Amino acid sequence: MILGTGIDIIELKRIKRLLEKNDRFLERVLTKAEQEKAIDLPVHRRVEYAAGRFAAKEAFAKANGTGIGKIGFQQMEIKNNLNGAPEMQVEGMDDIQIHLSISHSREHAVAQVLLEKR
Repeated sequence: MILGTGIDIIELKRIKRLLEKNDRFLERVLTKAEQEKAIDLPVHRRVEYAAGRFAAKEAFAKANGTGIGKIGFQQMEIKNNLNGAPEMQVEGMDDIQIHLSISHSREHAVAQVLLEKR
């Protein structure tokens, strides 16, 4: 049974400006494991990575019907599976299957989330 769907899009230049300003954006949005992965990436890939994760977490909040605030960025973590596809884990959501897709263009990152009852 489908419980919700959400989508979010973000401009890469907005994320690039935030990353150039300071590290607070990464610390606020990404978990420690995600931050460690981001730091090892070249600057352009770091922007895409951070933007994709931000969009994915926003999309999850929309699909869940809560918005950011009821659920925090640090409660959501995205890892890549063995094939490289992103997989999201959310604290307290073990009974929900989270389907996630993240994509990038030269100017944007977009993410879509579909929540399904296990």
